Order: sequence, then C-alpha cells, then structure tokens
Amino acid sequence: MTTRSREDVVQAAGRLFAARGFHGTSMRDLGEELGLLGSSLYSHVDSKDQLLVEVVGNGAELFQGLVDRIAASAAPPDVKVAELIRGHVAIITEHQDQSATFLNEARFLPIDNRSAVVAMRDRYEATFREIIAEGIRTRAFRAQNPALASILVLSVLNALIRWYRPSGSLDPREIADAMVAFAMDGLR
Repeated sequence: MTTRSREDVVQAAGRLFAARGFHGTSMRDLGEELGLLGSSLYSHVDSKDQLLVEVVGNGAELFQGLVDRIAASAAPPDVKVAELIRGHVAIITEHQDQSATFLNEARFLPIDNRSAVVAMRDRYEATFREIIAEGIRTRAFRAQNPALASILVLSVLNALIRWYRPSGSLDPREIADAMVAFAMDGLR
C-alpha cells in the first residue's frame, strides 16, 4: 500500500482539476490517481470542496505575493508593469495546475471561500490598474482608460494557461519577453 501525504493529495487534486475541471473530477478519480482507497483518501481531506479551496488558495497566494512585492517597490511604473508581466508568466508556467485551477475553477468554490478569493483577485487587478494609472500620470504610458488597459493585459496573460506547454517551442523567458514587448507597445 502506498503512503501519501496531504500535500500529495492536494497536488494530485490540482493536476486533475486543471486537466478535467472540478466537476469532471471525482474523489474516486483522485484515489485512483494516488493509488489510494476511498477510506485512505478521506484520512487526508474531508471533501472535494476542501481540496478545491486549498488548490485555489495556493494559486491565489502566488499571484497576490507577486503583486504585493512589486507594488511595494520604488521602481517606475513601466518597470513595475514589466515585472508584473514576467512574474505572471513565471507563475503560470511554473505552477500550471494551481494557476489553471485558480483561473478556471475558482467559480465553483463554496460561497464563503469564493468571496475571499474574489476579493484577492479584485485587489490583484486593482493593483495592476493603479500601476498603469500611475504610468499614465507620469507619462510613461499614453493617456488611456487604465481599467480597460489592465483588463486587456491580464486577459492576454491569463490566456497563457490555455496554450502554454512545457514541451512547446517557446520557453517561458521568450514568452515573457514577447508579452512585455506587446503590452508596452500598447501602453506607450
């Protein structure tokens, strides 16, 4: 019999939620993925909802940590936006399962947990928007609607989860460089 840790269970849940979706993944699927019987699986977690909360929470913390670190820096707004883009690409490419689950499956969280994640996502977007607005005020970026500009940049970044493959022809650094150039052309 295979011994698994709670972290093994959470990681496997993230893989399955990313690949099949929350509703497309059963606890039986998870048990099979881990080589565990149902009774063993339930010694690690109470429910599939609990696993979703943990996987989404881990993804949310990655993104929030990035934006908090960069917002606190004294760098000019164009450097901050470039670093946000590079960091966002790094999170998605290095933590694909958590990122995909956070971006695609958070809507299935229990309502109490969903509110906290939505608040964190809103804070992330607001920080992006504020940095772009600062860039407009300092003339690093051309005059435009900062809310729309941040939505456009984040939409391009979040789409990465749908097409990036580690075995693909582009490495994450090339992708980040291209995304920074693309966003900066649009912002300037």
